[in-house]
Amino acid sequence: MGYDVSNYEEVYPPYGTVQDMENLIEACHKRGMKLILDLVINHTSDQHAWFKESRSSKDNPKRDWYIWKPPRYAEDGTRLPPTNWRSYFSGSAWEYDEHTGEYYLHLFAKEMPDLNWENEECRKAIYDSAMRFWLDKGVDGFRVDCVNMYSKSTEFLDAPIVDSRFYEQPAWCYYANGPRMHEFLREMNENVLNRYDAMTVGELPHTPDPKRVLDYVGRKDKQLSMVFQFDIVDIGQGGTHKYHFEEWKLPVLKKIVEKWQRFIEGTDGWTTAFCENHDQGRSISRFASDSPEYRVLSGKMLSLMMCSLTGTLFIYQGQEIGMINVPKEWPIENYKDIESVNFYKLMAAKTNKDPEEMAYVMRSLQTLSRDNARIPMQWDDSPYAGFTEKKDGAWAHVHDLYPEINVVKQLDDPNSTLNFWKDMIRFRKRHSEVLVHGTFEAYDIENEKTFVFVKRFGGRVVVVVLNFSNEEQEVVLPEYEKGLKLMVGNYGNEEDGVGERRRLRPWEGRLYMAGGDA
Repeated sequence: MGYDVSNYEEVYPPYGTVQDMENLIEACHKRGMKLILDLVINHTSDQHAWFKESRSSKDNPKRDWYIWKPPRYAEDGTRLPPTNWRSYFSGSAWEYDEHTGEYYLHLFAKEMPDLNWENEECRKAIYDSAMRFWLDKGVDGFRVDCVNMYSKSTEFLDAPIVDSRFYEQPAWCYYANGPRMHEFLREMNENVLNRYDAMTVGELPHTPDPKRVLDYVGRKDKQLSMVFQFDIVDIGQGGTHKYHFEEWKLPVLKKIVEKWQRFIEGTDGWTTAFCENHDQGRSISRFASDSPEYRVLSGKMLSLMMCSLTGTLFIYQGQEIGMINVPKEWPIENYKDIESVNFYKLMAAKTNKDPEEMAYVMRSLQTLSRDNARIPMQWDDSPYAGFTEKKDGAWAHVHDLYPEINVVKQLDDPNSTLNFWKDMIRFRKRHSEVLVHGTFEAYDIENEKTFVFVKRFGGRVVVVVLNFSNEEQEVVLPEYEKGLKLMVGNYGNEEDGVGERRRLRPWEGRLYMAGGDA
């Protein structure tokens, strides 16, 4: 799935060459653009030269570059992994190596062994091979994969049992935000990042406490420029298994947005605004409506909301054209992602393919699976959505609706989701003081149908009103007396209502402004 790096200093041949990357970097810089790379340094591929050496013998100099532990044994002599930790991709986080008679740790796939950050030589090699090599070629920074998992608890205790049906249990309490995590990041900055003025955005799961997040992004310490905090994309995920979908209400989303919007107030930290990435279902399907009559309106409403939030805005490929989750009718055979497939197999084995349980698993996957974000990008209505010209098609199934939802169809359509996103990004840049840097205040937070919030900066006021339902809803405009003017609407810029009260149509969003050049 693209995260088993076998050589940090090469490009996977089907995608091109290092020279191609150098050309891309130069072309971006000529256009005033910045380019950051995904930095995957919690683990490597089991095909990386470092790991091949590490597993060759117990006395190899690189043995300690990965995390190896001897087996333990049950009372009846059965060999067991060193701990009961569960991999993110189901099953044990430990893989037994027959050659040396020990287990190695892999928090993800068994083909992706975890590096041992406790080893100083290993860290230095990571800095040289994975970071300096590309920074010297001109990349401007990194999106840092699972940035809080490098420091594991050195005791390697069993995780608490939260699902007694399984031997393996989630163990992030022992490998996320570990005891030396901040030390490692300070070293990384001092030895590498600060010398290149590189931008970093870290992937920070299992860290809902703003105080702990501030430790990573506080400007005084400057360990990371910013992070992806996972609360919003974790909505609906199960407590014991990610793909056990749990129903939720709008106030859950509103409180998460409020929490991370207000995070920077009174601190020296910075925040991000995003609701999609490569590991999640599509935002229209998860947070709004992907039904044919409301799909485009929902995409525009979410665009209006996201472009109104404080922080650095991130948009995931396909989000800008309103791509939605895979069809509900797709069988498990259409799913290709390792996390989806492994979870399905695990539950099928554990429940003896109980029809009711497996139907629930499929509903959960259709909502939350990584396949939703990883199917081919929909460029046009040619075969395989223009993603490939290979006769046997793309690596994964193309969405059934690609002839209807694609880039080419939307480019020249002034009412398309794509052009609404373009307009909103221009609007955000034009009013960046209040939209990117303004303070945030939510209203009527327990309302399960509408989301109303206010942004302020200097004498400027922005009011955003959003209808998260299929029915008309009435909202009250806060700060109405300040002379709010309707600036943007996903139905158009016509008003509906009098005084401070407004009626919103299904999945309607509006942005009002007062002060400045409103």
